[in-house]
Amino acid sequence: MSDWRALRVGESVRERRALLELAHETFVTDGANNPEARAKLSLLRPVVLASWLRSQKRTIDPDHAPQQASLTRAALDDVLATHPIGKVLPVVQRLLLEEANDSGFIIAVGDAAGRLLWVDGDHTLRSRAEDMGFAAGVDWSEEAVGTSAPGSAIAINHSIQVLGAEHYARAVHEWSCTAAPVHDPESGAILGVIDVTGGDGAASPHLMPLVEATVAAVHAELKLASLRALIDAERQLPAVRVMMTGATGAKIGEGAGGATGATPTAVSVGTGAGADDAAGSAGRRLTVGTGQRSPRQASQRQLAPRLVALGRDPALLEHAGGTHPIGGRHSEILLALAASPRGRSAAQLTDDVYGEEGTEQTLRAEIVRLRRWLAAAGIAIEIASRPYRLDVPLRVDALEALEALQRGAHRLALAAYEGPLMPVSDAPVAVRLRGEVDATLREALLQSAAAEPLFDYAQNWALTDAEVWQTLLQVLPPLSPKRARVVAKLAEIAALA
Repeated sequence: MSDWRALRVGESVRERRALLELAHETFVTDGANNPEARAKLSLLRPVVLASWLRSQKRTIDPDHAPQQASLTRAALDDVLATHPIGKVLPVVQRLLLEEANDSGFIIAVGDAAGRLLWVDGDHTLRSRAEDMGFAAGVDWSEEAVGTSAPGSAIAINHSIQVLGAEHYARAVHEWSCTAAPVHDPESGAILGVIDVTGGDGAASPHLMPLVEATVAAVHAELKLASLRALIDAERQLPAVRVMMTGATGAKIGEGAGGATGATPTAVSVGTGAGADDAAGSAGRRLTVGTGQRSPRQASQRQLAPRLVALGRDPALLEHAGGTHPIGGRHSEILLALAASPRGRSAAQLTDDVYGEEGTEQTLRAEIVRLRRWLAAAGIAIEIASRPYRLDVPLRVDALEALEALQRGAHRLALAAYEGPLMPVSDAPVAVRLRGEVDATLREALLQSAAAEPLFDYAQNWALTDAEVWQTLLQVLPPLSPKRARVVAKLAEIAALA
């Protein structure tokens, strides 16, 4: 049996419950030290026994009922309005609430301290749960009530199921639950917990993957929210327009001896650096023009080099002169620079490409080789230094897919998706962007719940993803001929679980 799951597939719940009641009584009465007690406690999962020992050490009374709510409804609403997990409640509701109402479960979301912030689900069951203290505003941490799925998931930082008398408090022995922690996608810190509570079915083996998939969707939504905030911040940066009369005859960016011209020019300088710094930095260019887009500028995006990395290892580099396969390290360097248009320091780029074991000396040598390769291939990309950056925009199919998803063009993104980005690469930048694209695409298609693109995605990229196939079954029309395929696939996934 997995240490995290309460039951083996096919195991008798009734027999397991009886053994757990005996083990709990033995532990509470005799502790875990004498030989007879140890023999009876040997049937426990180690993770449960460890939680009981923590509860005992904290002198928690197993006959103590959970406390009353410490927050009013208005205070809870205020917390949910500002807490990160409150912003992703719609994801939890969409993925779990219908299942809860149909199956007789309660869904709860708590903060990192184990305090329940939101509880919903089967109305009758919820009323019974409130009688034993399972309600919004109540502290369900291990420190407060001992072993429980929401509290223990936070304590051990892992998903867990708790069946019946595995709960430390006797008042909770008729209940079972499955819970998993939610993490900040940037720092990895615990933000809270998602819990499913009910009868024996709330600790069934198939429920944990559903809860874990919900947490994965929440993580993807949190990451998307972070990206949206970053994009909004970038868009709000004011552009500085500098008008020049051309009296000196020199165009900014060309230096002494530059071309002359009497036509007024305009220069756009981002506020990431001052104008003086921008004009004076070695190798840094300023965009100069009259404000009118020439035919050459209009076609620039079409001719811009493009890195094709989805489903490919090595990647391909497309440019006006043709298409070239590009080696692993070279493609990883270009990927990192394309993802950071403002540039990367030597230390940052080393971490992006090599991770902690890389050295700046190794990176510099690889960049020298990459520059030579680009020049020999006739590809108009130059890599500037201090910081390392590209002198022209480099399109990347993976970044284009993310942009399409962010503006709601899900079908376009799915059509462009050829598989995980550079699947063999272990460069941190590739691993990060690969996971970001895959998670964002999956969550976007689940949220849109459009049957046709979701079916295409399931067939090609999510053959063993139970949540995708379950969602597909819900959104397909009742008479769709594809339903038979979906039902068969769900049965196949269940048999493998």
